[in-house]
Amino acid sequence: MASGIKDRVAILGMGCARFGERWDMDAENLMVEAFEEAIVDAGIDTSRIDAAWLAVGFDAQNIGPSGIPLSMALRLPNIAVTKVENYCASGTESFRGAVYAVASGACDIALAMGVEKLKDTGYGGLPVRTRGTGYDMINVTGSAPGFFAQLASAYRAKHDISREDLKRAIAHVSVKSHANGAKNPKAHLRKPISEEQAMAAPMIAEPLGLFDCCGVSDGAACAIVTTPEIARSLGKTDLVTVKALQLSVSNGWELQGAGWDGSYFHTTRIAARKAYAEAGITDPRRQISLMEVHDCFSITELVTMEDLGVSAEGMAVRDVMDGVFDADGAIPCQIDGGLKCFGHPIGASGLRMIYENYLQLLGRAGERQRSTAPVLGLSHNLGGMPNQNVAAVAIVGMEGA
Repeated sequence: MASGIKDRVAILGMGCARFGERWDMDAENLMVEAFEEAIVDAGIDTSRIDAAWLAVGFDAQNIGPSGIPLSMALRLPNIAVTKVENYCASGTESFRGAVYAVASGACDIALAMGVEKLKDTGYGGLPVRTRGTGYDMINVTGSAPGFFAQLASAYRAKHDISREDLKRAIAHVSVKSHANGAKNPKAHLRKPISEEQAMAAPMIAEPLGLFDCCGVSDGAACAIVTTPEIARSLGKTDLVTVKALQLSVSNGWELQGAGWDGSYFHTTRIAARKAYAEAGITDPRRQISLMEVHDCFSITELVTMEDLGVSAEGMAVRDVMDGVFDADGAIPCQIDGGLKCFGHPIGASGLRMIYENYLQLLGRAGERQRSTAPVLGLSHNLGGMPNQNVAAVAIVGMEGA
């Protein structure tokens, strides 16, 4: 029976481009920027890489339908490059491909890259998909802010939370993330905001104001992975290893019956449960050191706290207001600023989250470094809408933890 991949794969090196309005860069340049940091961190030559996985969410606006641009941009040694897409979980999907290749023994060293160039499209949000039949899950009858505003309404109704209390809690989420992002030179938005600013901001979709919605950015992030044995042979000592990596994809249940009330993410709960089992985690609130979650909207981060089991049902509002997820709280969340300050270049976000956990675990996060030495870091991606989505949970930590 399958027992999972805990500690079978180590992160040899990681890199992250600066996120933002990168008018000076195309997708290939962004990949090179992230890769140059990763390959130096790994301490190897490009010729050692056996295979690569590339995540891009909107290939028509980026690099086309193949992995060739990655191979050309990085001058990879004519190895296999697999292009993957899984909505907003695409970055984690590329990491999963590289990690599984190493864990299976198919590769000694593998590369995962995620990139997205969105600012050039001219869209204020995500561009419309028009390939194939023209069908897209995100259609003209709704919008992302509208769908996630419905999540907020369902959550508030289920747990009997006042509009004012919920609005203040999601404002705190935004304020916390902006304070963290101000300390991160690679973040897109680096200005702190006040709770008063968040509460008084223009309304986008009740109760989500301007500061409750993440922006649009360009960016890239990269990971190079191998076995712990190979990492040690290359002189690495303090190893960050993969403890768990799980995906869960909607099967239509949310739309086809009365079992789902719209107040949570069914797939996140499934992916988290499987990831905890794989990593040997029995009490995530106590055992997880820090988190990077998919805060496309501030309400999403709040709801995700309960879906990940770090807040009890209906208690996330209280935990948020008590500062549990602040930079100096019990379980910091978005200590790098999150999607709220980085924006959301689809293919890059999942790897960018793992990158922050990696830096924190190694004590290399600079001004935003967690004062208490982290042991386990969790990242969470969510692609699609509340009623049909894919959720990914990755847990990384120090070897032996």
